[in-house]
This record gives sequence, C-alpha cells and structure tokens, in this order.
Amino acid sequence: MSRRGPKGSNEKHNHNDNNKNQKEEHMSLIRQIWLLLVGALLLAFFGSVGVVITSARDTLQTQLRIKNNDNAASLALALSQQKGDQQLMELLMSAQFDTGFYRHIKLTTADGRTAFLREQNLLPSQAPNWFVALVPIDSTPGVAQVSDGWRALGSVQVVSQTAFAHDDLWVGSMRSAFALAVVAVLAALIARAVVERIRRPLDAAVAQAHSLVHGEFITVEQPRVPELARLTEAMNTMVGRLKIIFDAQAEQVEALRREAHSDPLTGLSNRKHFMAQLSTSLHGEDVAAQSGLVLLRVLDLAGINRNLGHANTDRMITAVAQALQEYTQRVKGCHLGRLNGSDFALCLPVGGVALETAQAVTEALAVALPAFGSGIAVAVGAVEMHSGTAVGQVMGAVDAALARAESRGDFAVELGSTGDGESAADTTTLGENTWRRRINEALAHGRMKLVNFPVITSSGELLHLECPLRIQLDPQAGYDSAALWLPLALRGRLTALIDERAVELALEGIEADGKPRCVNVSSASLQDSAFASRLRARLLDAPQHARSLWLEVPEIAAVEQFAQVQELAHQLRPTGVRVGLEHAGERLARIDRLFEAGLDYVKLDASAVQGVAGDEGRITYLKSVVAMLHGLSMKVIAEGVADGDDAQVLWNIGTDAVTGPWASGVRRDLLA
Repeated sequence: MSRRGPKGSNEKHNHNDNNKNQKEEHMSLIRQIWLLLVGALLLAFFGSVGVVITSARDTLQTQLRIKNNDNAASLALALSQQKGDQQLMELLMSAQFDTGFYRHIKLTTADGRTAFLREQNLLPSQAPNWFVALVPIDSTPGVAQVSDGWRALGSVQVVSQTAFAHDDLWVGSMRSAFALAVVAVLAALIARAVVERIRRPLDAAVAQAHSLVHGEFITVEQPRVPELARLTEAMNTMVGRLKIIFDAQAEQVEALRREAHSDPLTGLSNRKHFMAQLSTSLHGEDVAAQSGLVLLRVLDLAGINRNLGHANTDRMITAVAQALQEYTQRVKGCHLGRLNGSDFALCLPVGGVALETAQAVTEALAVALPAFGSGIAVAVGAVEMHSGTAVGQVMGAVDAALARAESRGDFAVELGSTGDGESAADTTTLGENTWRRRINEALAHGRMKLVNFPVITSSGELLHLECPLRIQLDPQAGYDSAALWLPLALRGRLTALIDERAVELALEGIEADGKPRCVNVSSASLQDSAFASRLRARLLDAPQHARSLWLEVPEIAAVEQFAQVQELAHQLRPTGVRVGLEHAGERLARIDRLFEAGLDYVKLDASAVQGVAGDEGRITYLKSVVAMLHGLSMKVIAEGVADGDDAQVLWNIGTDAVTGPWASGVRRDLLA
C-alpha cells in the first residue's frame, strides 16, 4: 500500500511526524536511566576526587604548619645558644635559609624591630598552574621565642615553600583520579548490563504492542525482573484474549459467508455466488485462456420427492453434491454450485476436459444413485469456454447442451459450443517450447508493459493504480494478458523473473508521475527461496519510490504457502512496500494465522462483492469481514465493482477503496 497515496500518505506522514515530535518532547525511559546513571557516576567521581584532594591538602597544610613550628623552635634554640651575638645569629639563619626549603626567615627583636629577614618568591611547582590556582596550599608561619637565659632577645618566624606540597598533592590526585576512573568504568559496565537486562523485556513489550497495532498476536518470554514480569504477563494475557476474540470473529465471519454464499442443504455455492465466480473466471485479469463448464440436472426432482419423501430426497441431493465435491478436491481451482433445486454447475479451471469430466461424473452417479431408489437419473451438459466470453452466451450454450442430453434420456451427456473459435493464442498450436522461447525473448527485449486501473476511495481520491502485466509475445502482434502467458510461465518457472520485471516497471512509473502502483506476485515466485531477498535489495536501491509500491499475492498463497507469504512481508517491510492479498474471500477465514502474516491490506474478490446492494445476507457477511480485517490493522479493498450502488454499500460498511469497471469509469482522468 503506497505511503504517498492522497489520503493514506497524509495519515502516514502525520503519524510519523507525531512520533518524531513525541521522541523530541519525551525522552525515553532507557535514556533517562542512562542519564541518571551517568550523572550519578560523574557526581560520585568528581565528588570523590574533590574529597580526596581536599583531604590531602588539609593534611599537607597541617604537616607544613607542624614543620614550620618545629623548624622555628629548632632555629630559636640554636639562636639562643649564640648569647646574643648578632653576627653569629645572622650567619646561622642564612645557612638555614640557604637550604632552599623556606620562603622566608625573619628575626624580630623584643622591641618589634626586624633584625634579620631573608625571603624569596614561590618556587615553581610541577603541578599545572590551574591546579595550583584551584587548590591553594597555605603555609602557616612557625614562630618561636629567642632568649639569652632569662633575657628575651625577640622571636624568629619561619615560612616553608609550598611547591613541594603542590607536587605531592598533584601526583596523589592523579593516582586517586585514575583509581576512581577505573572504578567508574567498572561501575558503568555493571550499569550497562543492568540497563540491558531491563531494556530487553521493555523492548519486547514495545515490539509486542507494535505487533498488536499491526494486527499480529505474539507472546514474549517473561523476564526475571518482578515488575517487568508482571507487565509481560499482563501483555501476554491481553494478547491471548484478543486472539480468542479474533478466532471467534473469524468463525462468525465464516458462518456468515456460508449463510450468504452457500446452499443450506449441500454447502455448495448458491446460484448468485456461483454466477459471480463464473463471471470472474471468464473476465478476470489472470484467468486461464480456456476453461470448461458442466451443468448437471437431477431429472424429475418433483416426482422423486413425492416417491421418496423430503428427507430421502435431501439425502439423495447431498449424495450428488458429495460426488461432485470429490472431483473438486482432486482438481484445484474448480468452482461448484447448486443453481436451484435440481441443477448443479461445475466450473473447470482448464480447457479441453469438459466432456471428459461430464462423462466421469455421470458414470459415478450412475453407480451411486440407484441405491436411493429406481428411476433416479441425471442429465449433463458441458461446454468449453474461452476467456472474455459473455456469461449469458456460456449459460445459453450449456443449457442447450443440457436440453439435448435430457431429450436423449437418463445419464446422457452432451457437449455444446459457445460459438467462439479456438483462441489464436492457443498454446497447443505452436507448442510449449515455442511459447517459452517467446516469453524469454520478451523478457530479454523488454516487450512488457503495465496497464493501469484506478483504486479509489469514497472521496474519489486515488489510493493506487492496479497494474496487471502485459507481454508482447509476438513482435508483430499486440500485448497479451496473463490469461495467455501465465500457464506457460508457470511451466517454465519464469514467474519470478516476470514478477521482478513488473516491479521494475512499476518503480519506473512511480518515478515518472509519482502515482502509487500495485503489481501482482505469483504464488510460484514465492517458491524461489531467493526471490524475496532479490526484491528487497532492488527496493532498497530506490527507497523513495518503494514507499509508493504495493505488492499482492493470491489468497490461495496465504492458505498453502503461509510461511513464504509471511517471509515476503517480513523481508519487504523495511523498504516501505505494502504487501497484501488479492482475490480474497472464499478462504479468508481458513487462514489460521492471518494475524501473523504481516499483511497491510486485503482485496476482496469480485465474486464476493458483485451484486451486494440489496442482499442483506452478503452485506452482513462483508461488514463482518471488514470489521475483522480492520481489527487486524489491514485496509480492505473491493475488486471488480461494476455498479455504483454496490460501491456505495461497500463504502457504507467501511470498505476503504474499490476497483473495477465502475471505478475506472469514475476516474478516467487517473488513467491518462
């Protein structure tokens, strides 16, 4: 689903902008924890370094004060022994000063006169100037009295240099800071482990919540942290309950589907639904070029009902339905319906086998029906069909064949004709190898193009262009639809290459006009293990255009190849591509893990939506389907809408967009 669509893109961009603003305005819990831890570590580090330096400075200042007092006392004692000889006292003080450990030595007489003074500037320290200025050390002067016996001569004052103290303080501070830094690093590593232990379950809870937003129900393992364990348990419980609700809703949808589309007695498609399926088989984009139709009638059903009774007649009808269903179970792609009380129809996915199928079914019933009583018989008409033939023309031909069979008697079979000649592109004409070569040549020479059909919202805006692929198999002829070349591509295992080329063409179209586009991916392409990886690499090379690309796979792929569909959605999600299902409806409720597929949208098959206006049963069914899919965060698109009343009903029940003949007529400007 394109993220640049007129409506969806605005919502997406607004959502992204809101997320971005929220991230800017609200700091994440983990970041707050990290900032708290870093702040605490830095505060502890600098606080510890400050305490260590302050304590060391106080110790050094105390030592200097004691040293000054001791030196002053020693010098005073030596001076006192000089008996007041001024010259000897000055010589002694000069000798003491010249040791270099003093800032000044001063002798003051008893009357306050300075008798001797030697001083020098502060010696340079090995510590940086900023450190010396930041952590000053005071050298408290040491003072002692000088006397000659009982006669006081004065006092001596000694002040030591502080450079050596600063040197010791700097070295000690660096050692302490290094040791504390090592401790801080170890603490940070431990904090990181603790934060990661908290972060993992939080990330898992966030991923679980995002999965719920995308309609996926996943459970996560409970962490050992008690508070987070309770959160995870609550989330898992909620997910489990939502899954139960979804399962119940899916069962209800399936029940409504059977009620709206099925015959109550046999469970086969009713007339309206079968005719819609027949129309799709004849006029769909990727239908087979040739197919078949078998029409079976139980002869004289009213007489059988009088003779056998209602209950036994119902059992006989059920037996006919079961015999026909056995064939559909063996041949994939058949459509089977009960058109009225006595008529059954079987639509075959391939051509050339209508008569053979009719004879086989008739032979089986000829053996089974006599068990219910004598006189029970059927007549069968069959016809070969070509894509594009009108439904009325096909039904007229098969009715004529059935009438001829009835005129011939019990268990008769007749083959009718629609009046169409063999398709000019019949693959049997030129042979399989020739057609495979033509497909390869078309790939090599780029003889491929996409045609555009608009998918519009209720406001008439373009959601995306649906772009089926056309291939020019014959350089001298026109471009052919998938009905012609797809069967040959499947046999030749060329679908992956074709689908990749379709994606290339879609990206080129998006680059040219900016309109979002949708292309189909064949179920066979998913069987190529490297297909999703190649597609991802190509889309990552064009990130801006990839966000406007939609890819869709058939509903049957989600039923039979669920893991491959899930892997495709998982691989392509980072590219911005929207992945969805097409032709959905018949088997939708049978996709057991639809909520885990990672899909963005579902396109309901034309047979499910055509003629919905005025059919309350189908409206109720479709309303439930839309509600279920919206609950899984998937958009719902209706295919093959040919009538404005149907479109209005579909929009009224919540369908996001429609496509088909009516949509193309409304927005012809989008195809220009």
